[in-house]
Amino acid sequence: MSQFIYIITYPWRAYKRLYQGKPWWGKTLLAVATVFVAMALFVFSVTVNLFGLFGDSPSTDEIMFPRQPQASEVYSSDGEIIGKFFQENRSNVPYDSISPHFINALIATEDARFYKHWGVDVYGMFSAFKDILSGHPRGASTITQQLVKNIFRMRSRYSSGPIGKVPGMDMLVKKTKEIVIAIQLEMAFSKEDILKMYANTVDFGSNAFGIKSAARLYFNTTPSALTADQAALLVGLLKATSTYNPRLHPDKSLERRNLVLEKMSDQGYISSSEAYSLMQKPLGLNYVPSVSAGGSQSYFLEALRIQLREKCPELDIETDGLKIYTTLNMRMQRYAEASVLQQMRWLQQQFYNHWAGAEPWRDEDGRPVKGFLQRAARRTEAYRNLASLYGDDEKKIMKAMSEPHSVKLFSYGGVQERTMSSLDSLRHMLHFLHAGFMAMEPGTGFVRAWIGDVNYPTWQHDNVTARHQPGSTFKLFVYATAMERGRLPSDEILDDEIEVQVGGGSGAFPAVWKPSNASGTFSGKMLTLREAFSRSVNSVAVRLALQVGVDQIIARARDMGVNSPLPSTPTIALGAAEVSLRELVAAYATVAAGGSYVEPVLVEKITNSSNVVIYEAHPSHHVALSETAAFYMQQLLKAGVSDAGGTSGRMREYIGGDLAANALDLGGKTGTTNAYSDAWYVGVTPNLVGGVWVGGEYQAIHFRTGALGQGSRAAMPIFGMFMQKVLGDASLRKRYLAHFPPPISDIPPSSYLPDSMQRDTLIDYGDIFNDSLYNTDNLWLRNDNEEEYSTRSDNSDYESETYNH
Repeated sequence: MSQFIYIITYPWRAYKRLYQGKPWWGKTLLAVATVFVAMALFVFSVTVNLFGLFGDSPSTDEIMFPRQPQASEVYSSDGEIIGKFFQENRSNVPYDSISPHFINALIATEDARFYKHWGVDVYGMFSAFKDILSGHPRGASTITQQLVKNIFRMRSRYSSGPIGKVPGMDMLVKKTKEIVIAIQLEMAFSKEDILKMYANTVDFGSNAFGIKSAARLYFNTTPSALTADQAALLVGLLKATSTYNPRLHPDKSLERRNLVLEKMSDQGYISSSEAYSLMQKPLGLNYVPSVSAGGSQSYFLEALRIQLREKCPELDIETDGLKIYTTLNMRMQRYAEASVLQQMRWLQQQFYNHWAGAEPWRDEDGRPVKGFLQRAARRTEAYRNLASLYGDDEKKIMKAMSEPHSVKLFSYGGVQERTMSSLDSLRHMLHFLHAGFMAMEPGTGFVRAWIGDVNYPTWQHDNVTARHQPGSTFKLFVYATAMERGRLPSDEILDDEIEVQVGGGSGAFPAVWKPSNASGTFSGKMLTLREAFSRSVNSVAVRLALQVGVDQIIARARDMGVNSPLPSTPTIALGAAEVSLRELVAAYATVAAGGSYVEPVLVEKITNSSNVVIYEAHPSHHVALSETAAFYMQQLLKAGVSDAGGTSGRMREYIGGDLAANALDLGGKTGTTNAYSDAWYVGVTPNLVGGVWVGGEYQAIHFRTGALGQGSRAAMPIFGMFMQKVLGDASLRKRYLAHFPPPISDIPPSSYLPDSMQRDTLIDYGDIFNDSLYNTDNLWLRNDNEEEYSTRSDNSDYESETYNH
């Protein structure tokens, strides 16, 4: 053992003898030489990946011929290319097509000694180290080193090998690789080539890669036409593209831009007087967002982009040349788009007629909301740009926003060019109603259709993922919790006035809450849970919620896929929370799937540029409801369509033939919030579940009556027309025309069916379709008299289902 120790320690003992008898200066020189030799050996080891310990690095060919980014293609489930993810500026902009102002701003801010170093600024490294010791840390990467990060992504694409697992070594190895490659680039390319490559690859935020796309996005100009202040803003973005985003944080962006101008002045690129003059200018944005694909699928593509970044952070979907195979079915997507546009075009006209030129932003008592337009104006980009010029002087800002100019406005007949002020333009756009639609398969979780709003170029806000108050659609969780805890659809609860203690007499909620029914009255009778759910009786839902427990309802909603914040208050029984359409559809799909929650799936698989599968979907799923409870909830949802007074009764207008022939199981639930601000519908079939939300951009924008504003009138027709088209398509009909499976245990019909249906479980639709109410062509298209519906006692035609204080 002693011999072994002697052998392995011999090099160290031999090295120590070199210092023996040496003067102090000799020892110092030897120590310095040792450090340099050690550094050289380390760099050599990293470069050649000695013994495979340091991980791979880009090859010489990759360094000499940097890889051009390749667009990733996105396919629908039926084989169509529905979009591409790419860096908008894949072809290089020549050096002489880049404004000198940008080059000067870049060098002044990022690398003042750019023309003096060979890829690594040793002087700058020592200066940065000194600043760190003084408590003012800063970066020391040169433009060339930053280019290495942009092109080769050393910190994500290449590993640091086994040695990188040693604490502190991972970053040291990767930083060494960046330095080595930066030197190689400097040897292979001219300074102008390096600046050109940098300008064409750097990320300017907001999905703008490269100087060409950034110049167009932020200023609607070309790289060669960038002015000094515009170039300074773009260079300022590079420090932190989110923090200094001029649209999101104009004040911080302005401060950063001015700092870059100051640096340009310090380096002699512009005079001090010119820098001062430029600092007084506003940001001057002329924002022109780019769209990766046209059509309604753009909302889906953006949701897909976000999901891929979360699930596959190692993939660069803009440059890796991937093939992304999604679950979206373009036939169904087009049916959804056509249904949304048809209903919303009609509903928009009713909205205009309904208000007859009056402002539609009203409170729950119908009174105009004071200062609404001004508050909405403060959220606009035009206001933020003017604020950067006029500061806090709102009078000047509003005066400028009142000056007419040429604008382009969305309309269902096509884009209109008009001359009006920014305030008038905002007033015009706030009169529009919005919608969201999503359809998914319960068993697989595959999302087949996704409509975020009526027009993507005009409104990028996605109402599938946005949160809104769900109204009575939230009753699903109340009744599902009750069914899980042993209640039956045949159980009875009193429909009568109820008082609930919800607060201390101050704040948002009064001490006592008295929920009312949509009809404004109570029957005073005992109702079965089937009757109460199908008719959406509020008093019964609240009593049931108190019996099963609010916290239990919240826990059930969580199990069924709702991740949005849910307040622990009895008012939640009627929708006193905000959830997304995506969450709600997935929760209803849990019922259709027999109690199994499946996460909505947007992508099935991904292949790389060599057609090798590198990702396959394995959606998370779990049991959220027992099969018995799920069966009972299926029956309750079907009752909304089949039973007298059911709030989904109008679905028979669209799926009448298949329902009459007992060829399809169909259920659904409506939802309407206070003052008709939000209209909802979720339709459920065994193999397809679809949800709809309709409302204004703000909750204050809404109809005044339920004749047009409730869920069964505003939202339900979209799902009805969609299913009508899907079932009318021979290629889809067989897949989606289906029945729910029978219960696995011996469940007596008396537990979930009324007496009349127990005698004959097949519903007789004959009288229904001979009824004059349904014997019409496209009833939803009629301009019905509002008074006719406002006086009806049938809850299917008049409901306002969220909580009332």
